[in-house]
Amino acid sequence: MAQLVRRQGVKAYVGFHAFALQESDDAVLPVPFPDDFRHDAFLSTHPGRLDITSGGHTHTATVDVEVWDGTPPPQDRADWDEQAEADFESTSGQLAVWSMHTGRMADVVTLAESGGAWRVRVSCAGRADAAALSEGEGTGAGAERYLVQFWPADT
Repeated sequence: MAQLVRRQGVKAYVGFHAFALQESDDAVLPVPFPDDFRHDAFLSTHPGRLDITSGGHTHTATVDVEVWDGTPPPQDRADWDEQAEADFESTSGQLAVWSMHTGRMADVVTLAESGGAWRVRVSCAGRADAAALSEGEGTGAGAERYLVQFWPADT
């Protein structure tokens, strides 16, 4: 049975319905955020980058990132508004949170001490609340939450 290795909470400032988790050393990326962002997909990837769309235009989302030593237990889809999986490769083992509005944020997520190939599952709840918040007050925090789970691709 897979074991949780690390859990880290970060905030993502969502702008224009989007944010990303991107290789911390973005100089190695062929397509840095937000270039070629796909607004029609909940989760899309580019080398070293995970693009995530939000239900709200402008707000701060809560993001819990988990790193597992194997495939984590499945999430009950009924608990989430959206859920998707993808392959991901990191050259450094460190990811930065990026916003369409403000660029790179201060938080850095640690996957491992060095790079590697990963599988990732992104789950989101509170999309309708984030949309209503954006339409009503214009901005806010905590209405939308994400769970981002990484595990080694070879497990």
